[in-house]
Amino acid sequence: MRDEDGKIVRWIGTCTDIDDTKRQHEQIEILSRELSHRIKNIFAVIVSLVSLSARQSPEHKSFAAKIRQRIAALARAHEFVRPHSEVSRPEKRAVTLHALMSEILSPYPAHEEGRIAVSGDDTDVDDRSATPLALLIHELATNATKYGSLSSNEGRVDLATRIAGDELVLRWSETGGPAIRKPPEGTGFGTVLSELSIVGQLGGHLAREWLSDGLAVTIRVPRENLRRRGS
Repeated sequence: MRDEDGKIVRWIGTCTDIDDTKRQHEQIEILSRELSHRIKNIFAVIVSLVSLSARQSPEHKSFAAKIRQRIAALARAHEFVRPHSEVSRPEKRAVTLHALMSEILSPYPAHEEGRIAVSGDDTDVDDRSATPLALLIHELATNATKYGSLSSNEGRVDLATRIAGDELVLRWSETGGPAIRKPPEGTGFGTVLSELSIVGQLGGHLAREWLSDGLAVTIRVPRENLRRRGS
């Protein structure tokens, strides 16, 4: 506090004990890294089982190799979609949005078959936006494979991106799958988490349309939130 002449006449300070909070964050970080380690081990075990099975059936060697490649791609996608802290976050490096989406979608057979098309404006992203965007794409692709257009051999997904002023607009459109008669009554944890990531982490907006020929999702994210300041 200062007097009329600007001279300091009183100091006021506070001391806040953050030890418990720091310990909780450390415990969460340890649990997250342990869970990720276990998941990676599961991927490794599955790859080993596929390889062992292929040795017993040489005629399936080519098929087994493709399965191993898809499992490896899922493991890479896991690194994008799992929560990260300042400690566990991958090296800060820019990647393009289209490259990120191709990485996440590569494990799905429909991507190799040309039934997942990525088009439109590309842009650089970094670790700030890569994880929430990857989580969203992974969730949409998983649900499309289980329930939507990619559950059918004729179904497809068109993923279009465009830069509209200060926004990135991403449109996910499913066609050729089972007809949609009404929206689902509930939402899964993955859906809620992906929406929170777009809205909470990136300050964006997400809208779902349950059209008769397939799900359509429109995501709008401020371009300034795609990368960290100064990167």
